[in-house]
Amino acid sequence: MDNELGILRSFIDETDAELLRLFLGRMKVAEKIADYKEKNSLPIFNKDREEELLEDRVGNAPDKFKSGVALFFTDIIDISKCVQEMTTAKSAPFFLNAAPFTVPEEPVIACQGVIGSYSEQACRKLFGSSEKAVFTEDFEDVFRALDSGRADYGILPIENSSAGEVSLTYELMSRYSFYIRGSARVKADHTLAAKPGARLGDVKTVVSHEQALRQCSRFISGLSAEKSLCKNTAVAAKTVAESEGLTLAAVCSAECAALYGLEVLADNITDRDDNYTRFIGIAKTPQISETADIISISLSTPHSPGALYRILTRFAFYGLNLLKIESKPVPYEVSHSIKRDAFDVIFFLDFNGNIRDEAVKTLLTNLNEELRYFRFLGNYNELL
Repeated sequence: MDNELGILRSFIDETDAELLRLFLGRMKVAEKIADYKEKNSLPIFNKDREEELLEDRVGNAPDKFKSGVALFFTDIIDISKCVQEMTTAKSAPFFLNAAPFTVPEEPVIACQGVIGSYSEQACRKLFGSSEKAVFTEDFEDVFRALDSGRADYGILPIENSSAGEVSLTYELMSRYSFYIRGSARVKADHTLAAKPGARLGDVKTVVSHEQALRQCSRFISGLSAEKSLCKNTAVAAKTVAESEGLTLAAVCSAECAALYGLEVLADNITDRDDNYTRFIGIAKTPQISETADIISISLSTPHSPGALYRILTRFAFYGLNLLKIESKPVPYEVSHSIKRDAFDVIFFLDFNGNIRDEAVKTLLTNLNEELRYFRFLGNYNELL
């Protein structure tokens, strides 16, 4: 039996060596095709040719191996396409100018909520001060402030380490053509705070942002209290401070509780100790430093099996590390620009890189040219 297995493995080794020889030969031909296409101003991507090739290869395979043959040749095609992209990369400038930028001496930053919010903490972390912060009623008001010129930058939460993404921020980033110029993590050390004199047993209603309530679900479930939603944690603290009686409490930071004259009834009430919220700073124009190492993009793929996989194959080919993938329904505002099904989605991707890098520049240029919907959202640093 061992000898039989050894013989079979030897055959696999010989077959793999032949496959490698053939693969390298195919890639050399791909480079020559790239040179021809460049000389004759032909696009790298040829949808009809790809479909014809796959149909032929799969059609010649036994039924039980058809899906495997389709996957095998799809990978070969995508790798060949990447080789062609690299061959012609020098003549493919990225569609976005990465020129140096300057920050206004006293930038005005729009933050949703009121003084004392975690957004204000993110503002201080990203811009060094919150003295020029302008507080808005809701998330979209942040975008409107930038759009109208009332603010130079905006601050928005985009995800929490325990409660997940902030869907509204993703939706608004799809709706408005703004760019991420930086991100920061803020530790959300939630407390339960109420007016002076209140006791834990007095609390009948707990008010805060939906995410904060979710992040403290275990503690709140132990109270005989109802939950009430508001714009953010600082608004919750302000609401409690202005309320009558002692039965209303807020989930907010200790700093925020002190700011609004509240007493902390319970601290460290989050479900997890490592509870962080990631905020992004946005601007109307792209602002990319030489050291920027995170890139955010959004895109829509064809509504067909393996479409996203084929995109990810290209990231792997170029050695780019994906940090995050989120999917959201196609917003109404962009649905007219793509032929869409009711259940189509837009993917949001974060990955490591700088748009001045040749591999990044080549990949993004070709994705922008090929995909029915593609948006560059920013290249920036994250403050931990």
